[in-house]
Amino acid sequence: MERRSQEFQGKVALVTGTTGIGRASALRLGADGASVLSCGIDAAANAALAEAARADGLQIVTRKTDVSIEADVGAAVAECVQRFGGLDIIVNAAAVHPYGTVVTTDWATWTHCMTVNIGAIYLTAHFGIPEMLQRGGGAIVNISSAQGHASQQNVAAYVATKGAIHALTRAMAVDHAGEQIRVNSVSPGSVRTPLLSIAARTYGGEGVSEEEVFARFGAAHPIGRIGEPEEVAELVAYLASDRAGFVTGADFRIDGGLSAVLGVK
Repeated sequence: MERRSQEFQGKVALVTGTTGIGRASALRLGADGASVLSCGIDAAANAALAEAARADGLQIVTRKTDVSIEADVGAAVAECVQRFGGLDIIVNAAAVHPYGTVVTTDWATWTHCMTVNIGAIYLTAHFGIPEMLQRGGGAIVNISSAQGHASQQNVAAYVATKGAIHALTRAMAVDHAGEQIRVNSVSPGSVRTPLLSIAARTYGGEGVSEEEVFARFGAAHPIGRIGEPEEVAELVAYLASDRAGFVTGADFRIDGGLSAVLGVK
């Protein structure tokens, strides 16, 4: 990755998710000088991110972490502080995307989705904010979704968590603004990630390639294509930076105009 302004020099970031938007965000912050601990449950994805960071000379380490487990998240925050000396930025990008209605989704799937998608945000803040206070403040960016604002069919658990992220982001922002901790969320539309690949397999139909489905998804966005993780990472980097010093408690849609258009033709 191209080295940039080094505006995060001396900053320490914890990023959950080592694929898709989490991976792109870690690389983006690292390219601007941040020291990053990236947490992911997939060992292969962790290794791939670590190798990409090494190739670019970035200060990024990965840690196998189940963000649905309290002790795992606590240990990740502790390792980040021990390794790099503190914590300034948290990016919550880890997520699961089950399919089903409230009738067809079983309790185990529902609770796992809640624990990963919203519970992990609570856990990183629960352990991370006290460390941020030692540095005089910080920034938290929570990855939500356009589906926190409007919903497809058959994604009840996922949509519930994404709407909850908006509410929790506001609550955290209000609670910690006086401590100089800013909290914002980002709501992407369709972005080229492993989760979108699952969606392509779910909705694509037999004999239809992933890229064909991506093109169909993209056509629903006024801009005419799906997004790339690196585009979302640019917004994440802005919100994590001092340039966004007066920005907190807000949600930012990065959805190619998807939420601006009516689907009636």
